Amino acid sequence: MPKKQRKRKPKAVLRLPDLEQSKSAVLNSLASRSSQRSYDHAIREFIEWYCSEPRLAFNKTVVTRYRIFLEQARYASSTINLRLAAVRRLAYEAADAGLLSPDLAAGIRRVKGAKKFGVRIGNWLTAAQARRLLEVFDRRTLRGMRDFAMVAVLLGCGLRRAELAALNVHDLQQREEHWVFAHLIGKGGHVRTVPVPFWIETAMRAWMSEAKITDGPIFRAINKAGRIASHSFSPKVIWGVVKQACSTCDLAGVRPMTFAGHAHVCATRRAENWSRSSSC
Repeated sequence: MPKKQRKRKPKAVLRLPDLEQSKSAVLNSLASRSSQRSYDHAIREFIEWYCSEPRLAFNKTVVTRYRIFLEQARYASSTINLRLAAVRRLAYEAADAGLLSPDLAAGIRRVKGAKKFGVRIGNWLTAAQARRLLEVFDRRTLRGMRDFAMVAVLLGCGLRRAELAALNVHDLQQREEHWVFAHLIGKGGHVRTVPVPFWIETAMRAWMSEAKITDGPIFRAINKAGRIASHSFSPKVIWGVVKQACSTCDLAGVRPMTFAGHAHVCATRRAENWSRSSSC
């Protein structure tokens, strides 16, 4: 008679290999690259804190202590809740793999997040600062035309840098006598159509005409010899362009999300005006 295999008993204390295995399971379950980066960073931070104190049981009490640690470090409520969401997902995957007791995982999932008091105003660019930023680019050069069009899209359409880098010629379409970026797939797989003001469409057409771009990615790399690549670049390159331009016009303390915040308001107002004009 074959011997019965022993059931692996779930653990209360997870070691580094167990945590890394659960972390890989979490990241593989996420479709969005942005979510993968956020959860990867959040889980790495938790593992570093968890392993700094030996023989801690992975349970509700420990995760509550971690939340208190984050609050004492003066993290924002949204950041704390994101970190806790990643830890809850880590506990779920560990329990699903038989590494952690289901009871302990259920307790961890009941840990409450940080309370939010109001809405943060943010650090947005004013209209005057946005104009000053756009004036930095020399539109007599090929690189200046490209950078001007890129920053104009960021400011006027409210796209994320990853969405801007992924723009293709076929995304720019005309709908009801208005130009739009049609059916953009953004964060979390959400599909949306974004209105494009006339001045931004004009700037993009000028760049595409000068660069002879009729298909494929709209914004592309330019080497030192002035040759235009056939492929697009990463969102990090776009942030490098923005950072250099901000340094040139003395806009200190500008972060990537500053553009999203400012442009979100502009895009919302423009969408409202567009809907009013379309209904007339």
